[in-house]
Amino acid sequence: MYSAAFIFQPGTYDAEFYRLDGLIEDVARSLPGFLGSETWVSQDGRVKNATYYWSDMESLRVFSQHPDHLEAKRNYAKWYDGYHVIISKVERVYGDGNLEHATASFSQSN
Repeated sequence: MYSAAFIFQPGTYDAEFYRLDGLIEDVARSLPGFLGSETWVSQDGRVKNATYYWSDMESLRVFSQHPDHLEAKRNYAKWYDGYHVIISKVERVYGDGNLEHATASFSQSN
């Protein structure tokens, strides 16, 4: 399993941002390797994170090369004051089972 964390400082959003943001979310959810996503905001509200979970690297690659995603990447400076992406291979997940999470179905045998 892989995660792609998009950490960013929001700038000014316009109609084109919201259009692409919705399309990109739909693309991610339509791909067979998509497991789920989560978001958080820093305590001061200045930095946000959107993390997407993928069953395999190929699914993540397909998502990252989708035309709508590429369009958003080309225009990021219009909407963000800064960003950072972290792609990680997830080796282990665990919990007490009382908190729903996108990675809950990931078994240690993967």
